[in-house]
Amino acid sequence: MVMNKSKSMTRDSQLPRKDLGTSRSVDELTQQNVEAVSRLEAAAREARTPADRIAEAIAGFCGSMRFVLLHITWFTAWILMNSIPEIPHIDPFPFTFLTLIVSLEAIFLSTFILISQNHETRISDRRSHLDLQLNMLSEQENTTMLAILKAIAAKVGADLSQDPHLQAMSQETQPEKLVEQIAEHEEN
Repeated sequence: MVMNKSKSMTRDSQLPRKDLGTSRSVDELTQQNVEAVSRLEAAAREARTPADRIAEAIAGFCGSMRFVLLHITWFTAWILMNSIPEIPHIDPFPFTFLTLIVSLEAIFLSTFILISQNHETRISDRRSHLDLQLNMLSEQENTTMLAILKAIAAKVGADLSQDPHLQAMSQETQPEKLVEQIAEHEEN
């Protein structure tokens, strides 16, 4: 028993100081999580290529009211300048040059928006992968805790035979089988 205590004390002394004897509030824990997510997002922003940054800036501007107001002003001025009889017309009705400009703008804007969306998709895929890894880790931890609790219950003589779900919940989850079950459900 003395050896177990010394091993336990050695392990406890290696824990981070904040875990020893200090209780932390939920606010502190959630703040720590918020900061961790912010660091991950900042790292993703820093990893962007110059092309991604430019595309994101253009897509951001194109998704703003300033962009809409600029186009309303531009189209109104263009149509008025090419419709007033006393002024020489660069692009008379049906405004084919304006149509050409707007078509070219649409091609480039859609390309910038797709580049920006592709970057966001990559970040979203990373987040999903991280979520999956954390969920799988949590499931493994829960399965281990159930096994430990069953062993403790057996040691103290508690009867767990009344719980029909305990045996099933104590088994390790197999993600492959879950994917098969989801696929079967989607097919029906």
